[in-house]
Amino acid sequence: MENVDHIGIAVKNLDERITYYTDVLGMKLLSIEEVESEQVRVAFIDAGNTHIELLEPMTEESAIFKHLEKRGEGIHHIALQVVGIEEEMTRMKNEGARLLNEQPKIGAGGAKVAFVHPKSSYGVLYELVDRS
Repeated sequence: MENVDHIGIAVKNLDERITYYTDVLGMKLLSIEEVESEQVRVAFIDAGNTHIELLEPMTEESAIFKHLEKRGEGIHHIALQVVGIEEEMTRMKNEGARLLNEQPKIGAGGAKVAFVHPKSSYGVLYELVDRS
């Protein structure tokens, strides 16, 4: 693990939450994009030593929609930066981690991503992010 890449926060209305982060908290909006593989619209916010990823569902089939229905708005995941995601996934599986992906997917910004099931990480959903 290299460092914390970002903290993912599920939101119902991306545009309203961007205003909160930029106007109230004084942070800088870096980018907005749609991630079709996850059926979400995301905004990356510069939080100084890390980024915040705001996630708004695009469809009711999105995992973020289901998260919002069950838990409401708030922290969804913590993303950890890795190099060599395939090797890291194998290493983690060998150590007993349960992954939600057999192979990495393409996430925001074209990064390779994979998720660690919260049942094998003490209630925290972790995302592995490889930007190399």
